[in-house]
Amino acid sequence: MTVPDLIPIAYEPHYRTDTIGHWAGGQFLAHVTWAPARTGCWVVLHTFDPAGRHLGSTVELVPVPGDSDARLHQLLDGLPGREYGDIAIAPFAEHRDGDLFGLVLESHGEYPPGEEQFDWAELYPCRLGFGAPWDGTYDT
Repeated sequence: MTVPDLIPIAYEPHYRTDTIGHWAGGQFLAHVTWAPARTGCWVVLHTFDPAGRHLGSTVELVPVPGDSDARLHQLLDGLPGREYGDIAIAPFAEHRDGDLFGLVLESHGEYPPGEEQFDWAELYPCRLGFGAPWDGTYDT
């Protein structure tokens, strides 16, 4: 199955995709993830237009992990008209201080040399993976 142009991501309350949805400017995806090569946690807010194209990202290193959820909710509170729910976004990638942030297409299947194809989308740096049947659920 080919990778769709927009990758669906299902909203799961009280779990790893509980801070995704729609806002007045389009869609958003936010999360907190451990920053293993640094001290603290990454607090990340990606915004997208209504069609799912990446608009921009706020990426902050919060040195005290206990403060990361409060900072995440401050960022989310800045999104007018915020409603949590399923999203569908196009792949994108950004590098900040040598770290990768984004939804990146990858090849996880076994293909003959020269015939590799994208069959997976991985959310970095929190490592949620999306694949067929492209229903918004993920693997870790």
